[in-house]
Amino acid sequence: MSFNISLSGINAASTDLSVTANNIANVNTTGFKESRAEFANMFQASSYGLSRNAVGVGVKTSQVAQQFSQGSINTTGRSLDMAISGEGFFTLNMNGSRVYSRAGNFQTDAQGFVVNAQGARLQVFAPNTNGNGFDVGSIVDLKLTGSDGPPKETSKVELAFTLPAQAQQPISTPFDPANTNSYNMTSGGVTVYDSLGVSHTQTSYFVKTANPNEWSVHNYVDGVAVGAPTTLQFSNTGALTSPTDGLITLDPYTPTSGAGVLAMSLDVTGSTQYGESFALRNTAQDGYAAGKLDEISVSETGVVVARYSNGADLPLGQLALANFNNAQGLTPSGDNAWAESFTSGTARVGAPGTSDFGQLQSGALEGSTVDLTEQLVNMIVAQRNFQASAQMISTMDQATQTIINMR
Repeated sequence: MSFNISLSGINAASTDLSVTANNIANVNTTGFKESRAEFANMFQASSYGLSRNAVGVGVKTSQVAQQFSQGSINTTGRSLDMAISGEGFFTLNMNGSRVYSRAGNFQTDAQGFVVNAQGARLQVFAPNTNGNGFDVGSIVDLKLTGSDGPPKETSKVELAFTLPAQAQQPISTPFDPANTNSYNMTSGGVTVYDSLGVSHTQTSYFVKTANPNEWSVHNYVDGVAVGAPTTLQFSNTGALTSPTDGLITLDPYTPTSGAGVLAMSLDVTGSTQYGESFALRNTAQDGYAAGKLDEISVSETGVVVARYSNGADLPLGQLALANFNNAQGLTPSGDNAWAESFTSGTARVGAPGTSDFGQLQSGALEGSTVDLTEQLVNMIVAQRNFQASAQMISTMDQATQTIINMR
């Protein structure tokens, strides 16, 4: 019996050494969570239960428990490197099965999906079709679009200018954009875009009328008039009084590019009539051409945004983190991943920074939780336990030999 007790001690110490060796081997593994060997004593019981003088029959390994403490956050500067600061796991799609990991060293595959080193695809909440927020009921694989950023049609052109108060009527009539003597000044042309991202030039021509503080503005796109002339009226202090809202609606323009009709408004809010010279203070418009993908950024709340060369930002999804009532009940599946089990409970999925989910840090990785000094101490302790149990077997062998040698 004593031999078996000592043998169970040797086996337990050997398990402890194996766990310690695995921890040390993964001291530099991204997102690795150290394990701890936990043991329980054993007793033999009869049908009447344990007697008061019962002696234990050894030790057994009750479990090898994962320790899900927070690892150090190490900055890498790479946008697809991500670290979770707090609770939660990255949700991954591994060939149709869902697994979970703390290792955030992601990359893109040949199809543009964001994957880990084993090819498991990172899961996100899909953007809503209306462009506002994300659909928490729809989890999809994150894919970085490989196409150009879509263009945006111009809907508003903003002009802020100062017209000269001492201006006189042009010497030539009627107005003709080809005749510089038929107008006082021009905006110089603003580049606008149709639905296909093709650029066009919107130009405003300013003509002083015979009435005090009154101007007429003629608007053209690519040399084609877009509406009748609009009257601009200023007060005796130079402030714009008409149109009262500062908006001029332009007639629709049909581009020759095959794009849809370009319907725009001209916003001249803040324009004034002062002094003796013309000043174009600001020009702006809300459209843009197609653009190339410049970079990917990930916010603390897990929103993945594609930034394009045309200045457009396109949200691709929001990272779906998972958490469990009993994380230690997760089943290790290797490659820094765990699978859901009955013991762990069902995964609760949510966005970073909400509920009990940690925040996300882009351009960083979570290091291993292994404390090398602690593991070396554990190794010494386990080694001593192994030696003590082995010595116990040697002692029992001597005692048994003494009994055998009795005459």
